[in-house]
Parts: sequence; C-alpha cells; structure tokens
Amino acid sequence: MVGTVSRVFLLIGVVMTAQLWRCTAYASDGFSVEFIHRDSVKSPFHNSSLTAPERMLAAARRSTARAAALTRSFVAGGSPDGAVSEVIGKPFEYLMYVNVGTPPTRMIALADTGSDLVWLRCSNDTTAQPPNVDFHPSNSSTFGRVGCDSAACRALDGTSCGTDGSSCKYDYKYAEGYDTIGVLSTETFTFEDAPGGCMGCRDRPQLRVANVNFGCTTSTFGVFGGDGIVGLGDGTMSLVSQIGADTSFGRRFSYCVAPFSAPNASSALNFGSRASRSRARSPRAVLFPSHGNAFHIIALEDIKIGNATFELPNRNRYEVVLDTGSMLTYLVRALLDPMVEELKRRINLPTVVSPDHTLQLCYDVYDVNRRSLFEKNVPDITLQLIGPGAPELTLKPENMFAELQEGFMCLSVAPVTDQQPLAIIGCIAQQNLHIGYDLDKGAELQYNHWGQLTPMKLLKIFIR
Repeated sequence: MVGTVSRVFLLIGVVMTAQLWRCTAYASDGFSVEFIHRDSVKSPFHNSSLTAPERMLAAARRSTARAAALTRSFVAGGSPDGAVSEVIGKPFEYLMYVNVGTPPTRMIALADTGSDLVWLRCSNDTTAQPPNVDFHPSNSSTFGRVGCDSAACRALDGTSCGTDGSSCKYDYKYAEGYDTIGVLSTETFTFEDAPGGCMGCRDRPQLRVANVNFGCTTSTFGVFGGDGIVGLGDGTMSLVSQIGADTSFGRRFSYCVAPFSAPNASSALNFGSRASRSRARSPRAVLFPSHGNAFHIIALEDIKIGNATFELPNRNRYEVVLDTGSMLTYLVRALLDPMVEELKRRINLPTVVSPDHTLQLCYDVYDVNRRSLFEKNVPDITLQLIGPGAPELTLKPENMFAELQEGFMCLSVAPVTDQQPLAIIGCIAQQNLHIGYDLDKGAELQYNHWGQLTPMKLLKIFIR
C-alpha cells in the first residue's frame, strides 16, 4: 500500500577537503552557486576589524535572537493576519547571489532553509545605498504581475487584491515585528553556475529560470540584511519548489558548510542532480512535519559519547530543527547537562567561564600544551536518529566546539529554555558536512516506532 505524502531524503556526506566545492557532484542536470557566510571575505557584511574568535562570538549571540524568533513562529503557527514567517530579519548567516530580470540585476539575498518565500527589494524611483541594490521592474522586459485568482496568490498567506483584481498584494510578517510589503510578481532569475562547484572559474555558464514567483517588496519594517530573502523550505513558493516545477532538476538541493577555520573556503549550494550522493547502504531517518512545511525536522532517539548513552525519560523521540540561520545547537537540559558532565570527565582539564552566558562548558587552551591535551581528549559525539536501520550521525570535535575568545574553546550547544523551547542543530554542528534534500521522493507506508502502519516522510543520510 502506498501513501500520498512526499518522502524527503537528507544526504549527509563528510567533506574531507578544505575546498568545500568538491562536495558538488559532477552532473550536467543541475547547477551550483556559492553559499556565502556573512563573515566570509566575499560577503558585503565582512568586518575585517574582528578576529576569527570575535566573529564566532558575534555569531553565537545572533543565534540567541534567531532561536527566540524561530520559537515564537513555530509555537504560534501563525499570526492574526495568518502570515508569520519562520525567519527573522536581522540575524542571518548565509547569502547567495541571484540575477533578476532582463537585463539582469545582480542582487545578494539571505538564503534560508527555514523560509519558503522569495522576495527582493523593488523600486522604480530611488536607488539603494551601497552595498544594497534595488530591482527596478520598469527596466526589465520580463517582469510581470501575479493575478489575484492565481494559485500563487492563494498559496501565500497575508495577501489582498486591488479593486480590479489585477495584482496580488502581500504583507508578509516576521517573528520580531518585522514585515515586508509589496506585490507578488514573476520574473526571470539567472544563476551563475559553477560547473563541478568551480567557484573560481572565469567563464561560468548561466542558468535562466523564467516566471519565478517572487515578492517585489516596496516597503519593509525592521532591518533586513542583503537585498531580500531566498526561501529554501518545502513550501510551494520556495525557490527549490519552483525550480523543481519549471525545470527537469526536480526539488533537490544540497549545501556544504565550509569549516569556519578556513575563511577563504567557499561553501556550495547545489540544485538538481548535483545535489545527489548515492550510497547503496545509506541509513534513513524520518522527517517530521512542521508548520507551513518550512522547517526541516529530524528526531533523535538518544546521544552517545563513547559507551555513555543519554536519552529523555518517558520519550522515544526528540525533534530538532536543521537550521542554517543559527550557529549554535540547542538541546533540552535533560540531554545537555549529563553530556556536559561526561565531556568534563573525559577532557579532564580545568574549565573557565564562557564569554557567552548561554554556553555551559569552556576551556582555556591558549597554552600550546593545554590545547594539545584538549584536542587529544575531546571525544566524538554520536546522534542516534529515528529511522529504519537505526541511523547514526557522528559529530567530530570541530562540529561541537568553537573558539569564541582567543584561546577559549567552548561547547557550541546551549540549553533550551521556557522562553525558547525549540531544539536546533546549527551551522557549527553542520560544518564540513554535505547535507542535501530530495523533496520529490514518494513514500511507502512504514511501521513506526510503536508498531503502527503509517505514512512517513523519510530522509536518507550518507556518511562518506
């Protein structure tokens, strides 16, 4: 018996080289763009006056605001206007370039796996202050408006119509009181392809996708970094879904998070067959549904450090959000506290007060000998995921510890709170991994953890 729900595959491959673009599969039926961290030298938001630990500490503090806003929208599931996004305006981590219109205007937008709307700043009268860019619809021969009776207008919450019904207006609200107002439109998007992930190639072919639905924003309330947001969620309005509907690539995408210790390395965002990494014996994990299909949620059964196992009493699963907008990981104290004690026992070095009050465990490794002992004693941490075959994901020390102050290595996991109860796996934990989604796979009925036959969305995990 076959269900009607979609199966989503998550592909995780450990990238062994410093050049993260090597995670891109060599395939013609797809394309790749740079996935630019906001602190990268390639980002317009790069602050050269900060040291690497200072940038990491600032990112950790952004995570607190990000996690709080994600929680508000996740718990509420909507606003009085019915349009609350799962992302917030100012705290963000990754960007991507997109060329909009004919002739194209090059813009840089926040790339977010926790959102499913694409919107960009538009204006026919004013010019944005650098480094920001405005898109001028009157200069493009391919610009169009979405009608009120269209499926796209109906798919987006918070829309309204003019008296003639010729345009679909939106007021898209964000979790900290920010919002964006404009007209739902269509346009040709051009992507600078990087064949094989060749980010430094001079001659980069371009991929054109016509009639992309996007928000042509004319007003914003709140501070947004970049020129807009590109949603990579599971909703019908996300860039992934629209590319899948309009091309032969399908709804497949993947990303590589470059190690933050290599500031000149480029991360990659892949679409189509370039996102695929097949393994014959890949473990599978269940993907759980979220509000608005924007979040990508997996579930943990337990966490292991060596022969020590930590699990939640009276619960057989613990749902966590995979998020590219948060640097830190957030776990409930019932898991985090015994993990901290086990790490203290194994590392066996004096601890110090964290430079960020949310983090529980830090070590002074400024001395060469102490750093050597720290690196020798830090164990791997294994996440036991929910899914057929008991899939496991092993996180190395660089996925769990970060230098937040010169010589201070801190566990990059914070406790959830009553105000922020949402569990998250953040970017530090995802660095040096190739993480991909196939949102097109059909699902068969599976026996769940309680012996019931039920439709499940599945993720496939590849460890290379």
